[in-house]
Amino acid sequence: MKTIVLKLGGEVVQSEGLAAIAADVAELAKDTRVVVVHGGGPQATELTKRLGMTPNVVAGRRITDAATLDVMKMTVAGKVNVDLCAGLLAAGAKPVGLHGASSLTVRAVKRPPRVVSGAGPEPIDFGHVGDVTGVNRELLALLSAGGYVPVVACLGADEQGHLFNINADIVANKVAIALEADGLFLVTDVPAVLRDVNDPASRIARMTMAEGRQAIADGVVTKGMIPKLDESFAAIAEGVRAVHVVGKLKAGELARAVREPGSVGTMLVA
Repeated sequence: MKTIVLKLGGEVVQSEGLAAIAADVAELAKDTRVVVVHGGGPQATELTKRLGMTPNVVAGRRITDAATLDVMKMTVAGKVNVDLCAGLLAAGAKPVGLHGASSLTVRAVKRPPRVVSGAGPEPIDFGHVGDVTGVNRELLALLSAGGYVPVVACLGADEQGHLFNINADIVANKVAIALEADGLFLVTDVPAVLRDVNDPASRIARMTMAEGRQAIADGVVTKGMIPKLDESFAAIAEGVRAVHVVGKLKAGELARAVREPGSVGTMLVA
């Protein structure tokens, strides 16, 4: 049986497109092990402001102090996870919401202070931000074997019960590596890797690691797509068979992307 990992950003969960994705997940789960990993950045930023707090972002990375960690618990492991499970339930799937403290589904340690590009020469302490050190494969396999769809929020934990905020792309990569997934599907705000960012018809259906590096060197791939490709190829190097970059999906497109690799978005392979 195939295993796929589906990564959804917070913006997808609160969009009209969730129903189409949920319907496809319910369909796929009949003969495929599906694990969903999600973020919740937009919801966390919105709640931070509603609480009268100012998001502390350094060089594009969120500093997570104690108050911000509480916001991440309320949004990512709370509202976003519940809303996503509710959408999957309505589509006929059997979702089970999880986070790092759910029997160490995502095991993590505190990220040590480090120098980051764009933030000066001094090391930055990101607070309650974690690096993934393990994934509870047994729990995910147990749920999948019972026909359930694990829905994992991007919070990690350690054995002492300390919680950590972690980038959802990184969590999805680590889950896909741990499960030796047949495919990792990243639902993004662009339809695919494009030769021309202004032309959706310039979709690159299949890209190897060498072609990806060349596209970055040539300036074809720019901005936020660069780290996405770097992280995707790192996951492939560690055993994930393929990573698929897909955009806002219409009904049936996720199922087609799984069953006909390369037909939707961009398929990244070794």
